[in-house]
Amino acid sequence: MDLLASELHRVEALRFGEFVLKSGLVSPVYVDLRVIISYPALLNKVAHLLFQTTRDAGIQYDSVCGVPYTALPLATIICSANQIPMLIRRKEAKGHGTKRIVEGIINAGETCLIIEDVVTTGSSVLETAEVLRKEGLNVTDAIVLLDREQGGEAMLAKNGIHLHSVCTLTKVLKILEQQNKVASVMVMKVERFIQENISKPSGENGATSIKRTCKEMSFGARAELPGTHPLAVRLLRLMEKKQSNLCLSADVTKSSELLQLAAVLGPSICILKTHIDILEDFTLEVIKELRRLADQHEFLIFEDRKFADIGNTVKHQYEGGVFKIASWSDIVNAHVVPGPGVVKGLKAIGQPLQRGCLLIGEMSSEGSLATGEYTKAAVKMAEEHSDFVLGFISGSRIVEKPEFLHLTPGVQMQAGGDSFGQKYLSPQEVIGKKGSDIIIVGRGILAAPSRLEEAETYRKAAWESYLQRVGVSTQV
Repeated sequence: MDLLASELHRVEALRFGEFVLKSGLVSPVYVDLRVIISYPALLNKVAHLLFQTTRDAGIQYDSVCGVPYTALPLATIICSANQIPMLIRRKEAKGHGTKRIVEGIINAGETCLIIEDVVTTGSSVLETAEVLRKEGLNVTDAIVLLDREQGGEAMLAKNGIHLHSVCTLTKVLKILEQQNKVASVMVMKVERFIQENISKPSGENGATSIKRTCKEMSFGARAELPGTHPLAVRLLRLMEKKQSNLCLSADVTKSSELLQLAAVLGPSICILKTHIDILEDFTLEVIKELRRLADQHEFLIFEDRKFADIGNTVKHQYEGGVFKIASWSDIVNAHVVPGPGVVKGLKAIGQPLQRGCLLIGEMSSEGSLATGEYTKAAVKMAEEHSDFVLGFISGSRIVEKPEFLHLTPGVQMQAGGDSFGQKYLSPQEVIGKKGSDIIIVGRGILAAPSRLEEAETYRKAAWESYLQRVGVSTQV
């Protein structure tokens, strides 16, 4: 163990100083085991230690699945060296081929062992376990190289998973201190940080309670919650990465203009919202190129279809027809007027593809009836179908559950309205005061002389408002 700790320190898999984590907290230690893939001897050693821990614990299992992505090469080495069947869990299903979320031979009723590199709250392991369990597999144990001792073991135990760790962060710290690689003052600082930021299981759904110094949870922290929809997790993380909570409403009628917007403004946005049925020259080739640009620039596509029919009808509208929306759009939205059938119909098509849905809780047009009891009904429906519904279209935060996202349309730098009853609010009002997460901007950007400059202005305004709301310093 002494040699392992020394090697992890040497390759900078463990670093000490001040690091802003995805949760918004400033940590004195940063663990990044992704670097070990560039050190084959160390990678093999870690895989061996994980397998040895499995044998020492006497765990019985039929297959192995590594949590994507860092644990995948570790699981591959273990399975290859010991002739064990391996499964691969995709972070999202492909829109073509078999559309499977888990690759490999699945035998329902068998037991799958999960491999992970680092555990903090246990949310990543739990997310993988939930996917495997939906495939009919048993998940009772998980092996991790490094336990950060911040509540992951308790969280997984609450969900029926026994966590076995090769080592703990505290143990590694003590070894490095004895080797004079880390000062005693830093060791004490890290230990204090661990104790002050332990996640504890609470509630029936296994949600975590985390002691925080910020006013509310950051996007990164919300991505770590076990109840957050996988697509919302992906969105929250790319928002943190790109420092963007801007959705572009690309209400244009020409395919060339749509693709140009995606190519030029893609780096500035987290979502591109389409009204695909207003394109005068729609083809599936256009969609293929839009999808490529979304992958290149890391934004999600949101088709603003506003489904509002019975379940069987919306299934066909979503999957088929000319537009084949389910095959390319990450997110769609729906009115709740038809009742839960509209969500069930969409979910039947979208859930296997790892798509998500936003429910319209409020609208930004004057005289809208989407208020009061309608909004309450939208919240209730979202809570009952949280495995597919990831949030709301609304003018403000309508539910105090951090797992749900709130997207607000009708945003311009200057508040006001237009002749069609559209009401506009500023990014500061929407994010800072109304508590929404993402601003949706259309004409404010499209009508500007320089669309890129204007998009950046909106992005910065929305992001600064978010940082002020959560109380996170912009200094990293």
